[in-house]
Amino acid sequence: MPQADTAERLQKVLAAAGVGSRRACEDLIFRRRVTVNGKVAKLGDKADPATDEIRVDGARVVTDTKLAYIALNKPRGVVASLDDEKGRTELADFLAQFPMRLHHVGRLDADSEGLLLLTNDGELTNKLTHPSYGVPKTYLAEVINGPLPRNVGRQLLAGVELEDGPAKVDTFRLVDAVGKTAQIEITLHEGRKHIVRRMLDAVGHPVTRLIRTSIGPIRLGNLRTGGFRHLSNAEVAALFKAVGD
Repeated sequence: MPQADTAERLQKVLAAAGVGSRRACEDLIFRRRVTVNGKVAKLGDKADPATDEIRVDGARVVTDTKLAYIALNKPRGVVASLDDEKGRTELADFLAQFPMRLHHVGRLDADSEGLLLLTNDGELTNKLTHPSYGVPKTYLAEVINGPLPRNVGRQLLAGVELEDGPAKVDTFRLVDAVGKTAQIEITLHEGRKHIVRRMLDAVGHPVTRLIRTSIGPIRLGNLRTGGFRHLSNAEVAALFKAVGD
């Protein structure tokens, strides 16, 4: 049970989390659409926003105001590291503007760009990066040595042999082709180092530019290079759903 000094009216907690107005949240509770720690809530219930697990229609609602979930469009040349021994521009330079200590979710090498998730939610980070959860990631890759033979997509879908074992993509799509350069979109749930570049090298089409456009349900969209945005409640709930939480 939550402590009396930290518990608040449930509708107040939901409203503070951005679910809706207090009146709208009261209606959700009345309609038995809200659960607290697995039990259907009722009007008059209280909850601790820092410790209780609150769901609306089964979707997790983040009520702990200390937790942050941010999408960053990482520029090319920035190292996804908080301490780069080579003295390159590092992620810490971007994180200095936030009052809380954040860490990045998964890998995105210095020569790659695009979507990087930042959070201080260690439990969600572990699930998003653990291979067993298989959260898909989508990339837009510019490759050379074109035009691409028709069997390249089939090769990647069937799997290619790398030095640390076989790897395959979940989806493959040719986006554009001009002369010997092509743009392709691939989705995979692998998390090994440089996996996209190594796979495309293996089929004879090295990558000249690589942009990650989505992680699970979160999309890069039109976020400017070097820009960031806080994820919406719906996006955070979708991330929890992606890892079965």
